[in-house]
Amino acid sequence: MNPLAREPLAVAEAKVFAQVFKALGDPVRLRLLSVIASHPNGEVCVCDMSEDFDLSSPTISYHLKALKAADLIDAERRGTWVYYRVQPQMLSSLCRLLNVPEDVAAR
Repeated sequence: MNPLAREPLAVAEAKVFAQVFKALGDPVRLRLLSVIASHPNGEVCVCDMSEDFDLSSPTISYHLKALKAADLIDAERRGTWVYYRVQPQMLSSLCRLLNVPEDVAAR
């Protein structure tokens, strides 16, 4: 995939990235992704994230589901808890998409 400023996105790519940007357009979701991505273990139990947000567990689950639907995170159930980790492929794709050369960005 080429950066956004090099050539137009294909229809299928645009649909995928539109879903990703829609998921990231919510401050709670962006913060959740940041909490997961920056965790030293590379994954976070939902039980450890709940205390960082002034939201109910169902609301947090709703937001995590949206991030998962956009392929930004993955989840694994261990006993009664669910552990979340980022999807490195999607983050890499976002980085490549947004890697706009400075001469183009300065236009």
